[in-house]
Amino acid sequence: QVQLVESGGGLVQAGGSLRLSCVVSGRSFSRYVMAWFRQAPGKDREFVAAIKWSDGSTDYADSEKGRFIISRDNAKNTVYLQMNSLKPEDTAVYYCAADWGNSLPHNDPGDYYYWGQGTQVTVSS
Repeated sequence: QVQLVESGGGLVQAGGSLRLSCVVSGRSFSRYVMAWFRQAPGKDREFVAAIKWSDGSTDYADSEKGRFIISRDNAKNTVYLQMNSLKPEDTAVYYCAADWGNSLPHNDPGDYYYWGQGTQVTVSS
């Protein structure tokens, strides 16, 4: 059974940092793209960042470039999202997702097959 389990969300002041984790299990994801999406109340789910598990190459939404860093730890089967210089508009539920494939960009949520349950990030002003 494939599972993606996120953690690390919480309440932080503007300008602060959080690191989200996504532990994956149930199969090998070596030929998968892993991604983070977020969804704020009343808005569509939007792409944040993606990483190819095979070689670690990455892709980011323009608004996150330079602030967020996606990475993975093969030994721990974990994908991370380091979020710095957080803004109130970053407030959302953040989801980890996985899709078979080995190319970037890969930023359409409709393409992703596996999803985690989400973790809430709230940034206060």
